[in-house]
Amino acid sequence: MDTVVLKASSRTVIGKQVRALRRAGQLPAVLYGHDVNPTPISLDAHDAGKILGRLTASSLVTIDLDGKEYPALVRERQRHTIKGHLTHVDFQIVSMTEKLRTDVGIELTGIAPAVKDFNAILVTSLDALEVECFPQDLPARIVVDVSGLKGIGDGIRVRDLVISDKVDILSDADEMIVIATAARVEVIPEAEEAAVEEAEPEVIEKGKKEEEEGEEAK
Repeated sequence: MDTVVLKASSRTVIGKQVRALRRAGQLPAVLYGHDVNPTPISLDAHDAGKILGRLTASSLVTIDLDGKEYPALVRERQRHTIKGHLTHVDFQIVSMTEKLRTDVGIELTGIAPAVKDFNAILVTSLDALEVECFPQDLPARIVVDVSGLKGIGDGIRVRDLVISDKVDILSDADEMIVIATAARVEVIPEAEEAAVEEAEPEVIEKGKKEEEEGEEAK
């Protein structure tokens, strides 16, 4: 796994004054966690935006703060509600010698024959798994191959996953991750269908009767 390094600087600007920092091309952030008090920091907004855009919540990054490096996980990301760019990021420092528990996102890959051959729909029940491992062994994502789902009702449970023996999955082994289900076909109940058929002649007869009464009145 390639080491991702983000250069940061300590900042004293907080509160409403942070807006000026953003206008100057800086991204405000906070560094907290293992044996470190919450520390306000800032990063180059352009460079950080490009790097953080391809990282997940379980991606390990190195924060180079004024020459001192801290291994950390990307925690909370705040974005501009309209423009979508990052406005604030939280980084949690971790110990490389202590196991941690965290959620790792699930990514589906492959083409399920059940979808291609039987027009099935893949229904996902989980989008992340809880795992325990050392930070350096933490996967950025857990890839689940659905190409083995050949028919309606085929599914993949947590216990079916094969991942690194350095990572312990804590989520329930019996939980379903994804299952191929039959596409829903909307069927009109017979009672409703019969009611529609009976109503149509009634409307026609009513219109005809009103027309005849109008002719007689003339």
